[in-house]
Amino acid sequence: MSMIERARALQDELIRLRRDIHSHPELGFQETRTAALVADTLTEIGGIRVQTGVGITGVVGELGDESGPTIAIRADMDALPIHEANDSGYRSQSDGVMHACGHDAHTAMLLGAAHLLRERFAAENLRGRVRFLFQPSEESWDKEGKSGAMRMIDDGALKNVDVVIALHVNSTAPVGTVATGSGWRSAAVDTFHGWITASGGHGAFPHKGIDPTFLMLPVLTAIHGIRARRLSPLEPGVISIGTLRSNSNAPNVIGSEVYLNGTIRTFDEDVRAQIPAELEQAFSIARTLGGDYRFELDRGYIAGWNDEKVNTWAEQVCTDLLGKEAINPDGKSMAGEDFAYMCREAPGVMIGLGAMLDDGVNRAHHTPFFDIDERCMPIGSAIVAETALRYLRGELK
Repeated sequence: MSMIERARALQDELIRLRRDIHSHPELGFQETRTAALVADTLTEIGGIRVQTGVGITGVVGELGDESGPTIAIRADMDALPIHEANDSGYRSQSDGVMHACGHDAHTAMLLGAAHLLRERFAAENLRGRVRFLFQPSEESWDKEGKSGAMRMIDDGALKNVDVVIALHVNSTAPVGTVATGSGWRSAAVDTFHGWITASGGHGAFPHKGIDPTFLMLPVLTAIHGIRARRLSPLEPGVISIGTLRSNSNAPNVIGSEVYLNGTIRTFDEDVRAQIPAELEQAFSIARTLGGDYRFELDRGYIAGWNDEKVNTWAEQVCTDLLGKEAINPDGKSMAGEDFAYMCREAPGVMIGLGAMLDDGVNRAHHTPFFDIDERCMPIGSAIVAETALRYLRGELK
């Protein structure tokens, strides 16, 4: 029986686990119920050493011994502060919290992979270890600016790991397809904050003061011109404004301040350094026109890199399981992922897994209507289990 056939035999269990987790979502570093479910399931599978409280609320399971190499497989467990709009039997029971990015499925798939690999360790004389990393808080970070991956690394979860792999569902790609590719896989993520200040005034007498909303207009033009005219067209970079508001709450009051914030996405470190400098230059236009400004930058995740050799292994496994036509070799994305930090500790790869629920509803990530076709889950479990198995057998070179 092939690995994918073995995984499909687990489909009912994978669905049960995913829906349980989906119904009880927990935010970053609060995943106590999810972590307990993971630890209990790993213990029930048997033969897996389980450690809890890794990276605050993370769980690590280890199968095998030190007689050979170590491959780690990572799944994230946290949810998002979104109110779910789906009317399903497994919708979120926590108001304002939702699994809107597929981490519930990631966790269920890794538990499925643990089932599959436990069977193979019992049937074969495998040398080496598989380390199952159930990571908290991929979507957010703590007061010290550390996310779940960083905290798990601090606690030694990547110690002596030779290779690390992960999956991420894609609700816009068909089930049965995967996205791979070596090189940049996820973008560095930084957040900027800008305040444009001026005197403000009475709405009936705008000429007697300086209006920061008027100053905002050329600043916005300059910001949107950075990508077009200040960056090399050969270097990827994104600047998006997420918030824009005045401090006035009355129609006849010209406020004294306008606040903007947004996200910066880059791969190259030189471009990552250039964009904040260009943004501050754009905000300085306000000073030229008689107002003032303040600019702040919050540096976030680094860009993630798929190792060429490990990606080749993953592509071979995916091709063997799903067929060559299922492979999209350009898995690059401007989304951010703290798995990038694990890929600095060991050669790694993140694989995109097609999970589209083809029901005519826009189920984009990070939206209240996010959902997946659960038939993708046995495929995901099989991919990571087969990759780990072949690696420990020494079949991947």
